[in-house]
Amino acid sequence: MAMAAPTGSAAPVAPALCGHLALLLLLAAPAAHGYSFPQQHTMQYWARRLEQEIDGVMRIFGGVQQLRGIYNENRNLFEVKENVPRKLVEKVAGDIESLLAKKVRALKRLANAAEKFQKAHHWQDNIREEDIEYYDSKADTEYDDPDGEEIEREKSNSLKLEFTDDANFKTKVNYSYAAVQIPTDIYKGSTVILNELNWTQALEDVFIENRKEDPSLLWQVFGSATGVTRYYPATPWRAPNKIDLYDVRRRPWYIQGASSPKDMVIIVDVSGSVSGLTLKLMKTSVYEMLDTLSDDDYVNVASFNEKAKPVSCFKHLVQANIRNKKVFKEDVQGMVAKGTTDYKAGFEYAFDQLQNSNITRANCNKMIMMFTDGGEDRVQDVFEKYNWPNKTVRVFTFSVGQHNYDVTPLQWMACANKGYYFEIPSIGAIRINTQEYLDVLGRPMVLAGNRAKQVQWTNVYQDALGLGLVVTGTLPVFNLTEDSSDRKNQLILGVMGIDVALNDIKRLTPRYNLGANGYVFAIDLNGYVLLHPNLQPQIINFREPVTLDFLDAELEDENKEEIRRSMIDGNDGQRFIKTLIKSLDEQYIDEVFRTYTWAPIKSTNYSLGLVLPPYSTYYIQANLSDQILQVKYFEYLLPNSFESEGHVFIAPREYCKDLDLSDNNTEFLENFIALMEKVTPDSKQCDNFLLHNLILDTGITQQLVERVWKDQDLNTYSLLAVFAATDGGITRVFPNKAADDWEEEPEPFNASFYRRSLDNKGYIFKPPYRDAGYRGLDLENNTIGILVSTAVELSIGGKTLKPAVVGVKLDLEAWAEKFKVLASNRTDRDQLGARRCDPSTSCEMDCEANNKDLICVLIDDGGFLVLSNQEDHWYQVGKFFSEVDANLMSALYNNSFYTRKESYDFQSVCAPEAQSNTGAAPRGVFVPTVADLLNLAWWTSAAAWSLFQQFLYGLTYSSWFQTEEVAGDSMEARETSCIMKQTQYYFSTVNATYNAIIDCGNCSRLFHAQRLANTNLLFVVADKPLCSQCESVKLLQAEVRAPPRDPNQCELVDRPRYRKGPHICFDYNATEDTSDCGRGASFAPSLGVLLSLQLLLLYSSASRHPLPPAACL
Repeated sequence: MAMAAPTGSAAPVAPALCGHLALLLLLAAPAAHGYSFPQQHTMQYWARRLEQEIDGVMRIFGGVQQLRGIYNENRNLFEVKENVPRKLVEKVAGDIESLLAKKVRALKRLANAAEKFQKAHHWQDNIREEDIEYYDSKADTEYDDPDGEEIEREKSNSLKLEFTDDANFKTKVNYSYAAVQIPTDIYKGSTVILNELNWTQALEDVFIENRKEDPSLLWQVFGSATGVTRYYPATPWRAPNKIDLYDVRRRPWYIQGASSPKDMVIIVDVSGSVSGLTLKLMKTSVYEMLDTLSDDDYVNVASFNEKAKPVSCFKHLVQANIRNKKVFKEDVQGMVAKGTTDYKAGFEYAFDQLQNSNITRANCNKMIMMFTDGGEDRVQDVFEKYNWPNKTVRVFTFSVGQHNYDVTPLQWMACANKGYYFEIPSIGAIRINTQEYLDVLGRPMVLAGNRAKQVQWTNVYQDALGLGLVVTGTLPVFNLTEDSSDRKNQLILGVMGIDVALNDIKRLTPRYNLGANGYVFAIDLNGYVLLHPNLQPQIINFREPVTLDFLDAELEDENKEEIRRSMIDGNDGQRFIKTLIKSLDEQYIDEVFRTYTWAPIKSTNYSLGLVLPPYSTYYIQANLSDQILQVKYFEYLLPNSFESEGHVFIAPREYCKDLDLSDNNTEFLENFIALMEKVTPDSKQCDNFLLHNLILDTGITQQLVERVWKDQDLNTYSLLAVFAATDGGITRVFPNKAADDWEEEPEPFNASFYRRSLDNKGYIFKPPYRDAGYRGLDLENNTIGILVSTAVELSIGGKTLKPAVVGVKLDLEAWAEKFKVLASNRTDRDQLGARRCDPSTSCEMDCEANNKDLICVLIDDGGFLVLSNQEDHWYQVGKFFSEVDANLMSALYNNSFYTRKESYDFQSVCAPEAQSNTGAAPRGVFVPTVADLLNLAWWTSAAAWSLFQQFLYGLTYSSWFQTEEVAGDSMEARETSCIMKQTQYYFSTVNATYNAIIDCGNCSRLFHAQRLANTNLLFVVADKPLCSQCESVKLLQAEVRAPPRDPNQCELVDRPRYRKGPHICFDYNATEDTSDCGRGASFAPSLGVLLSLQLLLLYSSASRHPLPPAACL
């Protein structure tokens, strides 16, 4: 417990008088050797000396005033331009609209052509594979085999193509052909697939014609309802594993384009008859069903026997986003079979869920998906009560497992409620049968005709062919054929898609004229960001879209919630707010002012926003028309000038089209100089704004060297370096040798010190960051530097801007000694040790003479140690102070010097967590007996076919063949996406000087804390702890993996964030034909294929799990 006494304030309540009295007595009492704890006025005096020393050094070496003068003297070389937020937003939104409109035209041309080609196509029953010419994208696939085994390629009649590297696609392509991808679990020789390949071949000409009209087009894709994908241009398929289970029908863009939003309740029969393999099939089926849902959908999952109950903490329909689906998937695994079946309990629960109008939901397609092993009850009374006669809820039934139950009741339920009946006898039937319900939902869309042909733009997701982050425009393609009685076909043929890379959209947005802390962002109707500087997913996951909410990309507050709502509603607006932001290195929090301006992007479901700090309203635009001056300034970029003028780092920006970028700044500078010898800054292939500003800042910073830095002796003030960084992209470090230890980003806009200096007044200290485990073993061999920087503010014609940041780099050891002297009682004429104190004379301790009894530190606004009078602290400079002195840091936090901010990073990557050992034998796979193997009938049974499917899919669902222990040992440790919890500390608004006691009985400590004016530092003086008995909670700052269910999704869903679904819904059409409502198992395997595959299965199982000798008898 810390009892504090702020200066100039009395205790608010009487009981506190005891604490203050104790504090005064302790302050006055002499300590060991006749020394007493320093008085408050003494420490305030030390603080002023520190402030004056810092200010003096920065005035001499920083050169803020001189740099202002240099800018004013060169006023004829640049103009001050204004950023007008509303005009910028209007222009960028219009540019993005135009870009997407071009893609929409190509998309509609493709969709119309596909419908025409399919309608004109004549079905061929006797079509053969050799009759079709196409490029099979898997024929040239290089599989990524983790075992290093050579994979035998599937025989193929594929066309043989030549490919050339293409910068736009970041891979090899062939523009003369399209490519075809067919999922591994679909037989490409079937009549359906061959007819599909036949009519879609005509799309190639349309693909090529589209590209001629718009050479910037990226992937053009037709995803068929049969599973065939035809994409252009042709390129070999990328398959990450031996078995490629990519299926276009499970891609986010296909799902969004193939049906309207869904409200789905999944009910799972967990009665006693459902056990073993059947229960496992059900769990996996639910898992796969959830993967067919997008963020526009809502879902809940319940299990039932005699009663129904939700499998998770969700009591109502929740948005089918990644985090909610993860909760369902985890909790479904905990379902246990027991009791008896009562369909009525399950269906009544489901209908009640769908009728709850007090929650946010999709309000479009409503459906119930029931998984069961069979039963006799048709629960007609439930349907009469809840769903008839309008049948607004579709019912889909799934008979799971291999059994002899009568499935007629299940078929009747589906047919009587506009749904469909499916059978899932084995794991191989799960994927196909948990996605085909989309065909049923597509019927009203097809029957609606042109009204349903609405282009939709997707969430951001990772492109499966390597383009990176993309959005896709989608358009459904309908079957326009009619039967003999002139009834319209109601089947969806598939979805047409055209990709747009996020980088292409980013190129339309302003960047460098907005300054280091200005940016453009865009969100969709879910509030997910399409553009944002913090949208940086660390892992590639093709199965899930990249869904980062605007309020998770930034630090959430009420103002931002209102801005987000207005943007989702399609409004435009502007608001000036005070808000919190994280530093680029995510170690600090700053309270800043920002102007948010936003407007909708017409003809899309996106909205665009612009964020500007006040000092970025104006910016410099150089105008170096004097070519002699251009050459003069350019020479200061040449390495031969570095020795006299300081080392120059240039920001790695795209100054010219032909400039080769490089992560090595020396190499990048060489590339830049080589290019500049061929072109001029006014060349059409170059960005004149960037080049002119770069060259201007080169000259201006060189003048700072001549006028300030060259005339000073850095060693006199224990400086390792001085530096200046500019908006134009120049970072000049003096002297040249200091560049060897320069660790900051060469791009000022990506340097934490640069961005923080712009947002904070005064001198910003930045120690080198050290994590908790850093030990500093090489301290003797390395000179540690501490950056101190400040922004240069100009006022030109009443226009204020901050075009540069200047600073110094302090020598840690020398400044630690200086710090001790400045926080001591001796003057410049005193000699160390000249004072003599004893119990009769009693004098105050100081940070120099009494460093064995007194801890004196400077801590920055993030809680990181900057300087200390303790030599054993020097290697801990840059650590969070709780790692150095947990007791003292807790006292500072408890006395409101610091405020804590917790947030989550939803884009992180973690090593996979170790799996627990829950069993020693393979589970979930049926192992045939010897009698089975000798029985010919068994080989053609459903059980044998099931084993083939289990083998095929078991390579994906590894838990079917392996125990968790085996899986953990044998599979590569691959990084996975995870949530990280971040904690930052920042100064509270308290500016008072505090004396306080850390009350620990006999181990109590005194401390004093005071903010240093015009800096981001806190000066703290404290007793050294006398013993270690004073326990205190150690404050944590390091980023940690969030515990399971943190943040608590169960609580978050009860206060959902505002969102909107698509504007239109197609869930009903009076002419819909619902007679096609179900089927059983769809294909019979051949004996030869099954025999071969079963032997392969047994070999595989034996090699993975060798049996003990006794088991072989």
